[in-house]
Amino acid sequence: MPSDPAAREDPAAPPRPTVLRSARIGDAVVDVLIVDGILRAIGTGIDAPPEAEQVTLDGRPLLPGLWDNHVHAEQHALARFRLDLAGARSAADAAELVRDHLAAHGGDAATPLVGFGFRDALWPDAPSRELLDRATGRVPAVLMSGDLHCGWLNTAATRRFGGPHDPDGLVREEAWHAIQLAIGEVAPEDLDRHVMAVAAAAAARGVVGIVDFEAPWQLDAWARRLGTGTGPLRVVASVWPSHLDEPITRGLRSGDVVPGTGGLLTMGPLKIITDGSLNTRTAYCHDPYPGLEGAAHPCGMLLVPPGELCPLLARATAAGLDVAVHAIGDRANELVLDAFAATGARGRVEHAQLLSPPDVGRFAALGVGASVQPEHAVDDRDVADRYWAGRTHRAFAYRSLLDAGAELALGSDAPVAPLDPWITLAAAVHRSGDGRPPWHPEQHIPLDTALAASSGPDGPLRTGRRADLVVTEIAPAAATPQQLRAMPVAATMLGGRWTHRDGI
Repeated sequence: MPSDPAAREDPAAPPRPTVLRSARIGDAVVDVLIVDGILRAIGTGIDAPPEAEQVTLDGRPLLPGLWDNHVHAEQHALARFRLDLAGARSAADAAELVRDHLAAHGGDAATPLVGFGFRDALWPDAPSRELLDRATGRVPAVLMSGDLHCGWLNTAATRRFGGPHDPDGLVREEAWHAIQLAIGEVAPEDLDRHVMAVAAAAAARGVVGIVDFEAPWQLDAWARRLGTGTGPLRVVASVWPSHLDEPITRGLRSGDVVPGTGGLLTMGPLKIITDGSLNTRTAYCHDPYPGLEGAAHPCGMLLVPPGELCPLLARATAAGLDVAVHAIGDRANELVLDAFAATGARGRVEHAQLLSPPDVGRFAALGVGASVQPEHAVDDRDVADRYWAGRTHRAFAYRSLLDAGAELALGSDAPVAPLDPWITLAAAVHRSGDGRPPWHPEQHIPLDTALAASSGPDGPLRTGRRADLVVTEIAPAAATPQQLRAMPVAATMLGGRWTHRDGI
């Protein structure tokens, strides 16, 4: 989670002073003086130091730089190199995409084929190991679901990576996460290059910071990547339960700045996944999923029961760590809020997709934030209509949370959705992305609220705050829904340094 910009930040070489002339902030056109990475003056006719760079914005809007509060950075980087399965509309279609890829590019028994992005919840047919075997032969094939909670393996991949030998070839949740880590092994220097490429791409969309929930412990990797203090993003790095001893042993608390990173890297929260996902039908709910009555997990899967969750929250809290707890189903959210109440832990719920009415008000009452990913409401509307039928009025209930006083933080869950804050903002405000009427428009949130929930710890533009800024070509309030999703970004500044410039 973005931490308060405190004096604990490491000093970095100060950037050149900059004056932004004719910047539009709200309805006013003003000049902005930036010295040592800080907004020093906002007004008209500001005198500039002789060494300052002067940039004329010609009335372009100037906004606080944007944060993505939920990213899986390495998975997002690696997804670009995996076979894209997002367009598959059936199991047979996905298998055909695999077959065509192998026919075009070849394959061998030593090199796994990895695909990403299938969503099988609405497919007319079911995945099967036999279907995938026919498409791949002896080539190991691992197909990752678009929600990262499930994998579809052929026989060769199952022999290589393990996992259940079920006829459908599907591996879910904890068994799948172990395989996912195994197939993600890439040389550190290559992985660093890929991650920094997507970080630069995010900066080009106005992003100044991310909260990284990559498993299981990414602080050292980010320290290596950001060691010069000139990276394109601020990063808050989480830790998963398997590595909780690491920050505790080092005496790291949430919000602590990591030395040697120019203030760009801070210790984040403990990340805990308590249930599954909607598309995989493993989000833990009060009611069974249609068609799963009599199955092993008809209501989804509870991955961390209260008897394990409460001690984790208590230990993190005692060590000065916030917590970020994944809960999607309504029963999972209820149990997580119970755990916050029982332990006094600080932090937020990640996703909070389906909520029972009594739980909506508990977020604010407990001081627990709601970290939500609005594009999921757009992507999953049809799946929710089928599997949460009769309950969708309390799904992705952002306005209900807002009206109850909850603090919202917006993100993408990249690579599940694009790491693009404008897509996130448009989904939160308009509840549609494909030309269809808004889905449950009563749950939209206002644009100014969505911007504030995406603007990180520094808040509105004012003197004394860090110069983490974005310059757009269109005022967000004047943009159509499609213009907002594709917002042209003229420039991004991080601590007074340009991380992206296009035409100014």
